[in-house]
Amino acid sequence: MTQEDDSTLLQRWQAGDEAAGAELFRRYYAAILRFFRSKVGPQAPDLVQRCFLGCLEARPRIREGANFRSFLFGVARNVLLMHFRGSRRDRDRLDFTERSAEDLGASPVSLLAKEREAHLLLHALRSIPLEYQIVLELYYWEGLNSREIADMDGTPEATIRTRLRRAKLRLEKRLGEIAETPALARETTTNLESWARKLRDQVGAA
Repeated sequence: MTQEDDSTLLQRWQAGDEAAGAELFRRYYAAILRFFRSKVGPQAPDLVQRCFLGCLEARPRIREGANFRSFLFGVARNVLLMHFRGSRRDRDRLDFTERSAEDLGASPVSLLAKEREAHLLLHALRSIPLEYQIVLELYYWEGLNSREIADMDGTPEATIRTRLRRAKLRLEKRLGEIAETPALARETTTNLESWARKLRDQVGAA
């Protein structure tokens, strides 16, 4: 579906057409579930519900002409960060540009990946800072460009482009550190987009 289709549905939903809202949620349910599943494993369905509830509550505040997909992933990101803050004593000091999903005690999800390369990529993604994992998955899995990612929370597009570059470098470094062999690291890094797509499909089908 095109962005124009999303915009039309969003306008109808904001005007009170609940069926239009249901279609928007149906359209993006799999993507939002995948977003959470790669980071929190079996807790993902609960966070999906929180995300859609948050979106429903924010309906009157969605600005005219907004990119609904960016808005929805922005809500998902906020729900995820709140989940990780949870009851942690250090929640006010958590820096998600430094702490990874693994650092934060996320449930293991290695069984979502089948091939060695996909398994390695998932492990590497979950062990780099969470903000880097998020931006790489949105870019490689969901096809959001830097402007759409920036729209999620008002971050300047130039900042997102810099974050993407840094995230890819951190990911490549981590792949080299945890791969069983240098050849496996090279195969995963060289064909990153291909393995990212395969991992995306495997996480979505789990």
